Amino acid sequence: MSQLTIALDAMGGDSGAEMVVEGTAIATKRITDANFLVFGDQGVLDPLIAAHGGLSDRVEIRHTDLEITAEDKPSNAVRRGQKSSMGLAVAAVRDGEAQVAVSAGNTGALMALSKVLLRTLPGIDRPALATLIPTRGRDTVMLDLGANVEAGVENLVQFAVMGAAFARTVLGLERPTVGLLNVGVEELKGHGTVKATGQLLRDTTLPLEFSGFIEGDGISAGVVDVLVTDGFTGNIAIKTAEGTAKLISAMLADAFQAGFISRIGYFLANPGLNALRSHLDPNSHNGAVFLGLNGLVVKSHGNANPKGFATAIGVAERMARANLCRLISDDLTNFGHHDQLEQKMVGVE
Repeated sequence: MSQLTIALDAMGGDSGAEMVVEGTAIATKRITDANFLVFGDQGVLDPLIAAHGGLSDRVEIRHTDLEITAEDKPSNAVRRGQKSSMGLAVAAVRDGEAQVAVSAGNTGALMALSKVLLRTLPGIDRPALATLIPTRGRDTVMLDLGANVEAGVENLVQFAVMGAAFARTVLGLERPTVGLLNVGVEELKGHGTVKATGQLLRDTTLPLEFSGFIEGDGISAGVVDVLVTDGFTGNIAIKTAEGTAKLISAMLADAFQAGFISRIGYFLANPGLNALRSHLDPNSHNGAVFLGLNGLVVKSHGNANPKGFATAIGVAERMARANLCRLISDDLTNFGHHDQLEQKMVGVE
């Protein structure tokens, strides 16, 4: 790859341009050979970038005062948002000016604009939203997290192929394990779509190992590297996990403030608690990815801090350098999609 260029939406997210610029400055300390196209209000961005010595040499500002807000509907974003900071960042990928785009803005709007501007890869019916989640072991890739409320057999197979390619790229795994989220681990459990998908994945020769069905308690246990489900189930699962993590943190804080002995216990346990807090910190796992598009787009948490946005930039960099879109296309070709996959499906339905 020639010089890596990353497009940034500077006006998305809860904290806006200041967070994006500070996050970019953090990212440049590790990524020393990439440049950035930053889309946003130049009057706001100029002093922020100037405050970080050396950053101006790595950044080109593209001015626009149009932005997508959290209240904008996806349909409105498609009609009126293509000249916004978000739309222009995605268009830079389409036009070959950047290899990947990063935005902390409205998720629905970003997905809609990305689908319209980039289209899907050949062989992909629907893109999926994937992210890394912390577990007791190493991080797990989980998808889909809400891009598709419903998913058929072919969609789930495509999600598995894309998730495995993402795990090989971002986690550096040569042969990631893949599981299907289900109501039980037995082959007879679950509805027909999940069972048919499992049968197809068991027969694949791709560089992945299908581990079968995974129950909900296997998510946090990290029993597989890639966990596949439809967007409806995935979104509920990830939001439940996030809520549970916040609940446990709040209950621990209350428990350690219960009395003098509890405060002593907190002091003694503080190193371990800090390690746990760091492991569960969303900013350490920031960067959801729209997989299956003809271009790379990374979605940062809207409430990410600069460290979290830098993490999302790091995910974007690794995907771009690995040419993830080409990797997914090659894997789908090797798996056999469209007519071949339909023929395989006839035997399992």
